[in-house]
Amino acid sequence: MERENPIPKRLKEARKHAKITQKELGIRIGMEESSASGRMNHYEKGRHTPDISVLQRMAKELGVPLSYFFCESDSLAELNLLIGKMSEEERAKLIESLKQ
Repeated sequence: MERENPIPKRLKEARKHAKITQKELGIRIGMEESSASGRMNHYEKGRHTPDISVLQRMAKELGVPLSYFFCESDSLAELNLLIGKMSEEERAKLIESLKQ
């Protein structure tokens, strides 16, 4: 069974959390002002999927790890955000604690 593409949902969540409009995000990542809102709307509605370079720019602008966009569940997405904010040392300690 094919799973639903998580990118539209995660993109919309991250953009709303950042409190910016579709148009504003599009412009910030280098889209033409005239098409930014429409293109972002297509991404959030799942009509089109952004390529990896666009996703990387979105992730950077929205302050989320790139992998966040691919999380299929809300709990994995939340963990991804939290882990993304940790230092490498904190991540290493977390990995060790989870292995026990």
